[in-house]
Amino acid sequence: MVDIAGTVSKGWMADAIEVAFDRDYYFDPRQRQAIDSRCNAYLSEHLADLNLLFTESNLGQRRHYEPKQVLVGGIQPNMIIGMLLGADFVPNVRMDADISPIPLAGIEPKELPPPELLLEHELIHMFEDQFRAIDADSSGDLTPIPPFFWDGSGRAAIHGALTTAQKLFGDSIFLDLMTSPRRGAAILDWSTDVSMALVDHFAGTAGRDIAEVHVGECSACMVNAELFDRFVVPTLSRIGRELGPVRLHSCGTSDHLLKTCQRIENLGSLDVGGGTSVAAIRELLGRDLPIDIAPLVDDLLKPAVDSLLAWTENVLKHNADGPLTIGCHVETGYNLGHLRAMRERAGATRGDSR
Repeated sequence: MVDIAGTVSKGWMADAIEVAFDRDYYFDPRQRQAIDSRCNAYLSEHLADLNLLFTESNLGQRRHYEPKQVLVGGIQPNMIIGMLLGADFVPNVRMDADISPIPLAGIEPKELPPPELLLEHELIHMFEDQFRAIDADSSGDLTPIPPFFWDGSGRAAIHGALTTAQKLFGDSIFLDLMTSPRRGAAILDWSTDVSMALVDHFAGTAGRDIAEVHVGECSACMVNAELFDRFVVPTLSRIGRELGPVRLHSCGTSDHLLKTCQRIENLGSLDVGGGTSVAAIRELLGRDLPIDIAPLVDDLLKPAVDSLLAWTENVLKHNADGPLTIGCHVETGYNLGHLRAMRERAGATRGDSR
């Protein structure tokens, strides 16, 4: 079974229509919903054949999207954690927002606040109040989605411990893993504690079960298998045991990590970069594991479609008819005709925009 999933970036939407992703877009839920609805209406009108969804890359799912949904605190997970620790929010009207860099540079693990203290932050209370106000509105014109969730599916989303540590402490975390392993492990354990506490908190606020947890371990492909197995796998297994099935995302080529992925408890699916071998995933992790894979950016930017189609055929050949989604996050400059050709070559009958 093969699906084609398509999401669209803020940069692409800013080029397509006159829309600005300012601070209010992120902190005023009703303004957020109005802009998101406008973007998705444009996609439905002009690019209906591609079945695209305007959402964060790899997070929102078309089949679970409703026009009346409103994202409360719909901000990248590690950015929320950064703001709880003093980082400034930095919007960009034409692309993704960010926070001021490495807010915890030089901080020792013993100085880190416990997760329960962060739950008392005014930002958390503001998101709670916004969610409850919309949820209690008798008109029922909007359905609130709490922070760390991106649609009504029950899929939570966090950044992995290593990726969060890199965002908050800087690249020194990679050196810590090798030269100060106790410090590195303490930071990753704390990061996991915080992410799990926030997800559990907002699941409780919304009164919803956690169906699975998307863990964006974007930095995972930057370490070797030994470090991944020693430091990252235990954090992923904790999430799998205590929250729900793990949907593990790694941005780049991750072949060297696949053997150690066998050790992740309650691994539900893999979401990998286009250079990762589907054949290796199937050999090591089985035919039934759902795989999401993204085409290579260079292939989507090339004038000719040949290399993208060759990549598509290779992925399909080695998938062994397992559950597979080819997912593309559309950025400025991508050739939409290439996406249409890829859909046709894959023989997709529907695009879930998972």
